Amino acid sequence: MTVATILKHKGYSVSTIAPAATVPEVAIMLAERRIGAVLVIDQEEQMLGIVSERDIVRCLAANGARMLEMTAGQLMTRAVQVAHPGTTVNEAMQLMTAGRFRHLPVVDHDTLVGLISIGDVVKARIMQQDTVVESLTAYVAGSA
Repeated sequence: MTVATILKHKGYSVSTIAPAATVPEVAIMLAERRIGAVLVIDQEEQMLGIVSERDIVRCLAANGARMLEMTAGQLMTRAVQVAHPGTTVNEAMQLMTAGRFRHLPVVDHDTLVGLISIGDVVKARIMQQDTVVESLTAYVAGSA
């Protein structure tokens, strides 16, 4: 199973925000959409970074109330790892585990096509395991 399969089930919609948006605006977007991260995109639709709930908490711990005056561009993680549609679910899980992040943008030929979360990856792995179990059960039942 690949990242493309996850996106087919999940959809291709990605929440984005401008780098000049304030941290409170980012927090409101995350809360209203019930999501854990938003991509920071410039006017040319280029991905500049990502802001997650975790980034906001860390910034609050480091900067206190001053954080409320900061922007998404100041807060974002700039070194964003990406997946491609052909990336396998196992490869995506390894990237996320090794990098200790929960959101992975999906890029196809330098174009942002989606965003997957660790929850999406876990759900895909469970579906894979269910398919294997069903196949083995059918095989054993047919052999008996």
